[in-house]
Amino acid sequence: METNEELDKVKNIIRIIPKARKISRLYPQNNPVCMKTMQEVYDRFDDFFGNADTLRLQFGKNSIFYNSESVYHNPERMDNLALLFFKDGVRELTFKKGMTHAELGDFLRIISRDFDMDMEDDLVTILWEKNFENISYVVEDSFLAEGEELEEKAVREVRQKAPGSEEEPLKTFEDNAGNGGAIKDLTIFSLTDDDFRSFFSELEKEAHDKTGKLFNILFELFLAAEGPGECSEIANHFMRAVEFSVTGGNLGTVVEAQANMEQMLQSDIHEEAKKHLSKVMLYAGGHSILTIVGEMLDKGGQIDEPTFRNFAGHLKTNAILPLMKILAELKSISARRMVVDALVHIGKKDVSLLFQELNDPRWYVVRNIVHILRKIGDKKAVKPLLKLLPHKDIRVRKEVIRTLGEIGGDSVLEDLRGGLEDTQPQIRKTVLAALGQIRSESARELLIGHITGRTFNGKDFNEKKECFQTLSLWRDDSVYDFLVRILKRRSFFSAKKAENRACAAYCLGLLEKRDALELLNRYKTCGNKLLREFSLNAIRKLEYGS
Repeated sequence: METNEELDKVKNIIRIIPKARKISRLYPQNNPVCMKTMQEVYDRFDDFFGNADTLRLQFGKNSIFYNSESVYHNPERMDNLALLFFKDGVRELTFKKGMTHAELGDFLRIISRDFDMDMEDDLVTILWEKNFENISYVVEDSFLAEGEELEEKAVREVRQKAPGSEEEPLKTFEDNAGNGGAIKDLTIFSLTDDDFRSFFSELEKEAHDKTGKLFNILFELFLAAEGPGECSEIANHFMRAVEFSVTGGNLGTVVEAQANMEQMLQSDIHEEAKKHLSKVMLYAGGHSILTIVGEMLDKGGQIDEPTFRNFAGHLKTNAILPLMKILAELKSISARRMVVDALVHIGKKDVSLLFQELNDPRWYVVRNIVHILRKIGDKKAVKPLLKLLPHKDIRVRKEVIRTLGEIGGDSVLEDLRGGLEDTQPQIRKTVLAALGQIRSESARELLIGHITGRTFNGKDFNEKKECFQTLSLWRDDSVYDFLVRILKRRSFFSAKKAENRACAAYCLGLLEKRDALELLNRYKTCGNKLLREFSLNAIRKLEYGS
């Protein structure tokens, strides 16, 4: 396919999506106008997939890109399709060949919702719960912006960052730790406090250049130091140099020093030097240094992301508690995201330290920590997370359930069971998605038991459909047999039971087992409209794949 033709097809898809969103808001999904528009959208995707297997879109604040080419731009806030995804952290969206009518329809209905009015849900949450097979996304954890500010403020704070260039690390010492080498005949003079005051005064003039030189001198002094007294004195000067560099915004020099310290700690220098170097490493992850770093991250522009990531990569577990306290106070989205990533990296070394903040009275602090635990994926978090299931804030409960679904396995099924009957619809939906994540035999049997339970018939039809859709994720013979039994069950004068049969017919189509065609054909002309329509939809999917 020629590049221009390919771009035109992508632009045609993008152009019709705003129209489909408006129509989806105005008409029910079975309205002819809505159905015609949905088919037109599907046809444009189908045309594109005639020569490609995937359609991958990237999102800026006001623009959408395909293969680095702009295919959409809207500088206005109203009806801005790019901003719809960007403000909720979606940076990339991928549609795969094989996407069904049902998936596309569900996706369009999701993005047609008014998220400014719906304060309990966001775009990323609903996409995660839907768990599309042929639609995937890459998200930048922008939900961490929730807390003290509104979404409008969060959008203003998102900045596009250009990748920065890192300086080559300075070579601070040679491989002479064990053999004397370059410093064997070196005469060492002790530096007084006056010497260091004079040195720091000069550093203020050319800080970025001379702090590196100071660290080099201190490393050489460490190699030649004799006795605990000298090591302690040099370590104190090291810590002052770290503080000076960080305060001046020269975190890159500290990163170079951290790397060299770790290299020295792996060498055969004497134990007293190692002891005091370790003390300096811990100081870099202490509350005073990290508070300065946090303030700079919040202001933006002073510390780039690669430099902070490298800095955090050298931090020890003593940095976990200070970073969590800083995270609770940060206002910038990008700063929160960077600190979260740092906590994910460091928290893997001692996940129990993260548990201490789970009792914080601020809901957004608790949810951030739960999110970090989910990204770490350590099963030791399951027990403390179970205690948060009855949390008073629904946003915390939803994040806990998501996390348990990803790391808890069968051990949390009994605890999640009650969530299927929760008074909050969003909790029930999140539990369903969690069961789909676990996707074990026990989870399948729990869901089947829920569907056959006494309360299920009285539930809302859309909720029933979601339960059956989740069950169809297993795609095994036991689920197929169960759906067949439901469909064959007579429902004399019972509209609610007829809904169950319609859902079963719908999901037989999702299982993609053509053995179901004979049974489904019996109901394509039945008197119940819902069962008839769902049977016809399932037949079309099995016969034509759509």
